[in-house]
Amino acid sequence: MEQYRTLSPQYGTRQHGPRRDRPRPPRPPRQPVPSQAGRGAGGEPVRAARPPGPQRRPAPVRRPAPVRRLAPAPALTAGRLPNPRLTGLGSGLFCAVVMFLLGALCSALFGASLTAYGVLFLPVCALTARWVRRGDLMTAPVVVPIAFAVGLLPLADGEGGTGSRLMGLMTALATQAGWLYGGTLIAGLIVIVRRIRLVRRRRTAGARPPV
Repeated sequence: MEQYRTLSPQYGTRQHGPRRDRPRPPRPPRQPVPSQAGRGAGGEPVRAARPPGPQRRPAPVRRPAPVRRLAPAPALTAGRLPNPRLTGLGSGLFCAVVMFLLGALCSALFGASLTAYGVLFLPVCALTARWVRRGDLMTAPVVVPIAFAVGLLPLADGEGGTGSRLMGLMTALATQAGWLYGGTLIAGLIVIVRRIRLVRRRRTAGARPPV
């Protein structure tokens, strides 16, 4: 019997027998050839331009904050009285200086009239109690009688010296006690009314719910 030689696969001989079809691996898809319109002068393909990316917005320019100008204080109108705020010492000095000037004015113009002096004393007491600040309200009824006595110095009768002038001052205080009590009462009433209004404002502010 004939024996068929079988060579090793390294020599490239194939074995006898039925042929078996082996599956071929899939080929990668071919890239399409760029058209002539997309080629350059040398035949090389021209790359398409990339779409522009998102443009950066310029940083906003910070403008300096507008400077607020304080409005000037409104000028006093013709029918509006000034509304200063005096301390306890300031109210005492104000009342004493004004009453001394009024006493000298009454002595020069009205012949040392104590009645005219007493009449002018009442509005001064009202202004003193009205212009004193809230923290020194109780000082107004105290400084008013002292200012009344200071204003009587130019009006007191005294020709013999200091002793006679002091006696004239005591006499004027005794005879004009009605004006003294009236001015002190006016100052006290104004102070009491302002005090009540101040207490009500504080209670109203404390009763409001916090925002």
